[in-house]
Amino acid sequence: MNLAVLVSSSIDGLMLGFIYGLAAMGLTLIFGVMRVINLAHGAVITLGMFALYLFSVQLGLNPYLALVLTLFLGLAFGVVMYFISVHRVINAPELTTLLATFSVDLIIVGVGTAIFTTSPFSVNVDLGTYGSGEITVLGTKIVAVLAAILITVALYYFLYRTRIGKSIRAVANNRSAAELMGINTTAMLALSFGLGTMLAMISGGLIATLFTFTILTGDDYQTKSFVIVVIGGLGNPTGALVGGILLGLLEGIATLFMQPSWVPVIEYVAFVLILLLRPNGLFGARA
Repeated sequence: MNLAVLVSSSIDGLMLGFIYGLAAMGLTLIFGVMRVINLAHGAVITLGMFALYLFSVQLGLNPYLALVLTLFLGLAFGVVMYFISVHRVINAPELTTLLATFSVDLIIVGVGTAIFTTSPFSVNVDLGTYGSGEITVLGTKIVAVLAAILITVALYYFLYRTRIGKSIRAVANNRSAAELMGINTTAMLALSFGLGTMLAMISGGLIATLFTFTILTGDDYQTKSFVIVVIGGLGNPTGALVGGILLGLLEGIATLFMQPSWVPVIEYVAFVLILLLRPNGLFGARA
């Protein structure tokens, strides 16, 4: 192994980490606002993959225009999912909301398997390669990273600079006090769930521009998302993004020294160590 290979693998892992972080931000945003752990997160990521496939391959749209449609579809689907599966049990014990979202996961995977089977699908996007010598980067990865950064910046602007975003943060901090101030907490909770679902679906769409996928692919990314939110701190979107970058970098470097099948083992060992040594994550969980 030479320095060029190390740098190239590190860049690949770092870029993939931005997408991991975007997916994990959806999971941690929902928990941070309403204390709900969304077990349908992986299935929603898969929905993003297949939404992009249907829009771009079946309908013939430009893949990146299809990503925009996937974004809005994710927001709408999340709001509907909230009212159907979460709203009635939002104040119930946490196990109830876990089961409610898990039932959605089973429905999505079951219906998806019936329609698409478990065969692999792909969205062929070729934007060339950039770089020189042994250090090259796919154009699709560059666009995916730029999209992840743009969406993250837009989300932060929305949450911290707009009236609705400040209302969401108020509900996250103290739902009862927010209601006393006249904030429609039900609408804010539904919108928050929609935003979290949107982030999951758009990350799935970005992943679909890079790799093949099946209806079961989301499970792996859901597991990665849980690892990331533990690293970054549950309920901490900034920590989720940084945690995703760290996990991607770890994957990129680790594959140079071991078989890829061992990489998840390293990730889960890190997961357990952080739970033992820093249970609130490296950047602190939301209080």
